[in-house]
Amino acid sequence: MTRPPRPLAEVLPGLRRRLAPASLLADVQTRWPVVAGEEIARQAEPVSERAGVVTIRCASAVWAAELSMMGDQLVEALNSDRPPAAPAVSELRFGVGGREAT
Repeated sequence: MTRPPRPLAEVLPGLRRRLAPASLLADVQTRWPVVAGEEIARQAEPVSERAGVVTIRCASAVWAAELSMMGDQLVEALNSDRPPAAPAVSELRFGVGGREAT
């Protein structure tokens, strides 16, 4: 017996979660637009992670400076609802380059 087709929008979120790499960077990249907000996500993106330190590439020095001041709040938000044994973000570092502002 076959199941009836389901809408693609209903299936994609679960599929995306199952296929995403199980890494701290992947988790931060997935959560970034919600945690930082859509405008910030258009101007800055998580690009690397090493030992809990996540590097955020920003569209300009102004964005990097502004986000540096919000760093503690962003780390706290990124670590919220994280299981105790899961890796956590210890620090965010902000740099400039390689991304066009939209």
